[in-house]
Amino acid sequence: MRFGLFLPQGWRLDLVAVDPADHWSTISGLAARADAGPWESVWVYDHMHTFPLTGEEATHEAWSLMAALAAATTRVRLGQMCTCMGYRNPVLLAKTAATIDVISGGRVEMGIGAGWYEHEWRAYGYGFPSAGERLAMLDEGVRIMRGAWADGAVTLHGEHYRVDGAIVQPRPLQPGGIPMWVAGGGERKTLRTAARYADYTNFDGTAEGFAHKSEVLRAHCAEIGRDPAEITRTANYNVAIAETEAGVEDRLAWLHDRLTRYVGAEEADKHLGAFRGLPAVGTPEQVVEKLSELRGLGMDYGIFYFPEIAEDTSGLELFEREVVPALA
Repeated sequence: MRFGLFLPQGWRLDLVAVDPADHWSTISGLAARADAGPWESVWVYDHMHTFPLTGEEATHEAWSLMAALAAATTRVRLGQMCTCMGYRNPVLLAKTAATIDVISGGRVEMGIGAGWYEHEWRAYGYGFPSAGERLAMLDEGVRIMRGAWADGAVTLHGEHYRVDGAIVQPRPLQPGGIPMWVAGGGERKTLRTAARYADYTNFDGTAEGFAHKSEVLRAHCAEIGRDPAEITRTANYNVAIAETEAGVEDRLAWLHDRLTRYVGAEEADKHLGAFRGLPAVGTPEQVVEKLSELRGLGMDYGIFYFPEIAEDTSGLELFEREVVPALA
């Protein structure tokens, strides 16, 4: 199994205890730690406003961070989970990503999706197109990026995007262009787009959900004659790990208390549903057991989020010490 690490950037209220003047040193310090450690990649979210509720706390912009991380690291690969197609013109996004690929020496991953956070869309003046329209934008945008990276210039007259001989030079350093992660589990459209264009997918990380989405992806691949083995299947995991089950409960209680201060107890209760009972919550032995089951189902690459690492790296250290060696 391969391992990626989400860096704190504020979206999930994970920088609220850090002075804004120290945000970048905190983010870059954790990236440097990953660069020197067992992680294959580091990741940020592409969001503008906080979650699970919109507040005024800082959320750092994803592609600005990508450029800074490209210069601040030397080995780890750099990704976003995932860039919202509707937030940027796709050929400009292709140009931005290609430039950062050059800065990084060829280490960029392109996570891309249709977008869902309605408050952000409307606040930034993008409207909020229907799900079908957003998915069609995703499909056209991926085609534009693929063409730009392959040929150094692209033309496409689509329903949602029109580009006429847009030049994208320098091209990415990576042969074939930047690896494309099509994120989301929509079975009719998103996974069909993934079957056509993705190098990686990213969807439901539970055993049952992962197995089902994998079968849907295989069916779409069969329709177009693509070998599904060409696509690496990945999932994201929220982590709460400790030596004992009581320690795990302490971590969850700490997270609940922090969230309650900013979004209220009811919303904090809901958010902890994305932790409790899920594969990366438990003692090291429990986490290894659950992730081993997923590895057996073909989950080749996990991206892991530790909500506390801007303040406390003990859980991260435990994961690095006992989980990664057991599965890598």
